[in-house]
Amino acid sequence: MLLRHTGVVANVLFVCVANSGRSVMAERLFLREAGERHAARSAGSNPGSAPHPVVLEALAERDIDASDHTPQLLTDDLVSWADVIVATCDDACPVVPGKRYINWQLEDPKHLALPEVRVIRDDIADRCVALAVELDS
Repeated sequence: MLLRHTGVVANVLFVCVANSGRSVMAERLFLREAGERHAARSAGSNPGSAPHPVVLEALAERDIDASDHTPQLLTDDLVSWADVIVATCDDACPVVPGKRYINWQLEDPKHLALPEVRVIRDDIADRCVALAVELDS
């Protein structure tokens, strides 16, 4: 299902288990790419207490400060807000009828070194560019 938003903002919800790594990177990289054209939030099925330090470092290398991110629980209200739900892992997201659902299945950066997290970050950045272009069309 392709969304058509002419002059309308698409709401994109990025989800992972802890909302401390993959979904944080996706939310922040998508917001950078989409500007004011689309909105993004992130949540987790079992949120952690803070973003992973290595994720913050990897984003900082792209001049993105995510130190203000507070992991939040995936709720029905967030799901209702979203036009598109992007699962950044394989076990955090319910498939909700009537919502566009994308599964990226990314590696968890939690225990990885910065060079490995950079690879994940760059993959997410590429996917965010493609998603923003698709939502723009």
